[in-house]
Amino acid sequence: MAKLADEVSVLVEGGKAAAGATLGSALGPLGVNVGQVVQQINEKTKHFAGMRVPVIVKVDAATRTFTLVVGRPPVAALLLKEAGKEKGSGKAGTEVVGDVSLEAVRRIAEAKGEDLEGRTIEQRINQVIGSCTSLGLTVDGEDPRALLKQRLAAPGAAA
Repeated sequence: MAKLADEVSVLVEGGKAAAGATLGSALGPLGVNVGQVVQQINEKTKHFAGMRVPVIVKVDAATRTFTLVVGRPPVAALLLKEAGKEKGSGKAGTEVVGDVSLEAVRRIAEAKGEDLEGRTIEQRINQVIGSCTSLGLTVDGEDPRALLKQRLAAPGAAA
């Protein structure tokens, strides 16, 4: 039985994929138009500019057509973009490099959805707040550890 589909997984900078060695050498032998693949990847990832985005190119070997599955950048990349920073603190927990709003944290938790461990949106928000600690980010000017304690102590808070 012939192989029906091939998959090529790549990590590209949002909106800046190129038909270089990684994509060209992987997709060329599969018979798809590499230029079209790159164009579609760039179109679908342009709103993640400045972040690395996982992309899977699924190629139907029989028809030589392709579909793209665009993943979501890591929580850390989304938080750093919100804070306007390129990298987090090298001294997490003691050095603050930026601040994000609780609303931005909520948007990230909603965008990541089931990629995160929590079952409820509140649990996912808490997970994103926890990531702020390791990056050296405050949330609305507060230490994320103190904010988490407040959220978990509040009546009806998700553990």
